[in-house]
Amino acid sequence: MRDIRASKKPQLIDRPEIGWFRAVVLMLGDVLGLAIAWQIAEKLNKSFSPLPTDLYWWEFLGLSSLFWVFACVTVIWFAYQNFYSAESQWRNYVKQAQSISWVYLLSLVVSYFYDPKLDAPRSLFFAAWFGSIVCVTFLRLVVTLLLDQLRLTRTQTPVFIIAPESRLTWLVEAIEHRTGYKVVGTLVSDLAYSDAAMPKILLSGAREVLAENLPETELASNLYWRLRNAQIGLRLIPSSLVMLHRRGAPEIFAGMPTIRIDSQLFSTWEYRFKRLLDFVGALVGIVVLAPLFVAVSIGIKLSSPGAVFYSQERIGLHGQVFRMWKFRSMFSDAELRQADLEKLNESKDGVMFKIKHDPRIIPIGKFLRRTSIDEFPQLFNVLLGQMSMVGPRPLPVRDVARFDDWHHTRHLVVPGITGLWQISGRSDLDTIDDAARLDLYYIDHWSFNLDLEILVETCRIILFGKGAY
Repeated sequence: MRDIRASKKPQLIDRPEIGWFRAVVLMLGDVLGLAIAWQIAEKLNKSFSPLPTDLYWWEFLGLSSLFWVFACVTVIWFAYQNFYSAESQWRNYVKQAQSISWVYLLSLVVSYFYDPKLDAPRSLFFAAWFGSIVCVTFLRLVVTLLLDQLRLTRTQTPVFIIAPESRLTWLVEAIEHRTGYKVVGTLVSDLAYSDAAMPKILLSGAREVLAENLPETELASNLYWRLRNAQIGLRLIPSSLVMLHRRGAPEIFAGMPTIRIDSQLFSTWEYRFKRLLDFVGALVGIVVLAPLFVAVSIGIKLSSPGAVFYSQERIGLHGQVFRMWKFRSMFSDAELRQADLEKLNESKDGVMFKIKHDPRIIPIGKFLRRTSIDEFPQLFNVLLGQMSMVGPRPLPVRDVARFDDWHHTRHLVVPGITGLWQISGRSDLDTIDDAARLDLYYIDHWSFNLDLEILVETCRIILFGKGAY
């Protein structure tokens, strides 16, 4: 009998989930970021603290041998951390910054054992260290923004779905409409552990399996190991309780397997850093965008009579009502006309109000909405502490009055200018349930890195006007 962990087809290098082109571009971008940081550091230190000749073994492309050692180790460590392969890791900017720091700190240990009297100047070391974090992270953000838009980098990954019968149709439509994945087969959850399941998955040619509500079994990882041995990825749609597992560590307690979830030392500071960046980002944004604000104000005045700004009561933290500001993109009597347009509401459950071709929009309003420029005045709401740069989108009183009880969980955090459901479909989301599930996922999975991911994707959507009306 074969060990469940033993694959029939061992592979030295797995095919990256994100595609070879994207992986190579990311790798070259990382090397470029490190090179820029080292060039700057070496020029700053050359006049008063140059690199010792004993560490200058050779030179390639104008960069010292020591740089290439650091670059190789960093790229190898990045590859080990799946920053060039896993869809879930290549956007993990915070972990990438931590990995760079570990490489530099490890170099101190290595240099000490190599020769305690010989090491790089401290000024060069720290300049290269912090410069590498800044340059690599910035280039990663830019490369991410560009790669996500290029059709050349999008591969139609074949995915197999295992879910309850009532959810299969919805999941197939959602995946094919919102992602670059192609559904190649489906199976009802109750049959996930049957003898016919794996042959059906293998025959479909799937590279990933998406599973929801798998039945209880004595060995929960059985399906995972069988898929892993076939080089097929597994993606689970978790319950809210299961989402907590990612924040904990497996631990045997009193002879029982448990998940230990501790209060992390820097968790409070991570949120305070987010709030600091909210304030600084909003302040800088207002100053930088001031000329645009003036131009838009003139355009609105020329487009239709009425005020430049529009404010509406929205529901924020803990259900508190506040006035959210926008550039006016509709005629001044838009709210009075909404009752007559309710019958045209395209939202399936009627909770959110949306019409693709809303007759109330003024000529310039279509441009403002497509580019999301109409949302920019909410930077003032961020300055006042009523909103954040990233968080669940605050909804009008009319919408919230139609909520089910569980929808109100989204009000436990500060609302944001952008959020998960703005980058996952925006106006294309059909029901409040779809939006609320994304908001609850955001709350359960919140991290500073997740905010960065959402901001990058928001920039891409704003630039190319996807899903806005």
